[in-house]
Amino acid sequence: MPVIRALSSVAKQALLAPACGCQPLTVAIRNISFSPRQVTSGSDASFHSVSFSETDHPKVLITGGLGQLGVGLAKLLRKRFGKNNVILSDIRKPPSNVFHSGPFIYSDILDYKNLREIVVNNRITWLVHYSALLSAVGEANVALARAVNITGLHNILDIAAEHGLRLFVPSTIGAFGPTSPRNPTPDLCVQRPRTIYGVSKVHAELMGEYYHHRYGLDFRCLRYPGIISADSQPGGGTTDYAVQIFHDAVKNGKFECNLKPDTRLPMMYIDDCLRATLEVMEAPAESLSMRTYNINAMSFTPEELANEVQKQLPDLQVTYEIDSVRQAIADSWPMNFDDRNARNDWGWKHDYDLPELVQTMLNFIGSDSRIAQAN
Repeated sequence: MPVIRALSSVAKQALLAPACGCQPLTVAIRNISFSPRQVTSGSDASFHSVSFSETDHPKVLITGGLGQLGVGLAKLLRKRFGKNNVILSDIRKPPSNVFHSGPFIYSDILDYKNLREIVVNNRITWLVHYSALLSAVGEANVALARAVNITGLHNILDIAAEHGLRLFVPSTIGAFGPTSPRNPTPDLCVQRPRTIYGVSKVHAELMGEYYHHRYGLDFRCLRYPGIISADSQPGGGTTDYAVQIFHDAVKNGKFECNLKPDTRLPMMYIDDCLRATLEVMEAPAESLSMRTYNINAMSFTPEELANEVQKQLPDLQVTYEIDSVRQAIADSWPMNFDDRNARNDWGWKHDYDLPELVQTMLNFIGSDSRIAQAN
């Protein structure tokens, strides 16, 4: 690991230095840029981003920026902090509208040197790490998911700690397993996920909190429920049926769901999700009683969602063809999130419930003509 290589190099230099006038090894280690801070306990420490001044706008890097959330978050942050202060990155070629909307850069999270150069050259102070393979895709390619979701995270953690960044890494309902309490699921409980995606998210939560307590890294994490947005296509997640139904309803009036009609899962409209991410990043460190929070907005089943859509589009035909892999994943996930800590600590409050979600999605996708015909 880069941190170990750095410490080894310092140790070697100290051992080879002349005996006279040389500093103790512990002093040499404290002089390198990545420095484990000496703290008596987590509650006594004051953690912050050493590069970030409250009077300046942060300089933000978003990895995996072409996924479901990256483009939307960049738009929100650029409106708040300025267009040039938010850099989107990915390994894919961006569409022209994204490329021209603000700074974009190629970044491979598995390339430690490349990632480190981007942070240094652009004087990054906030890092939002969205790069990950989702649940169903990860199960189809475990080796790749392990590399991207775990090895990539290690690179991110080392660079964030070395350069004093404020780091956000999302977690998910997938971080829980069949032995977790499901209705509701509290912030702290048994977590034994059975997907590589879930395992990697638990790993991210624990590693981030370890770096926070051990090295003073300003790590912040939200467990997202299923996220629903109209301006991106489903990306291989178990909750993606709740996005696909709107596209299919508008396109042809038919939808085939791959989960059972009574499968209840926590969900959230993307605007709430992005706002929550900004709010927890801006929250004063002293207001955070923990570093990983549940956030929630609503909880519904495919049948309940379909019924709400059919209030606007009565001709929508819904059938069910159960995907055994996705159903097994969903059955191991929470039915509802307990997010009282987020609401109490930093004032989290959602705006969208199910009726508002459905109306917003149908309006955004452009279903006015089908609604008019139905009426």
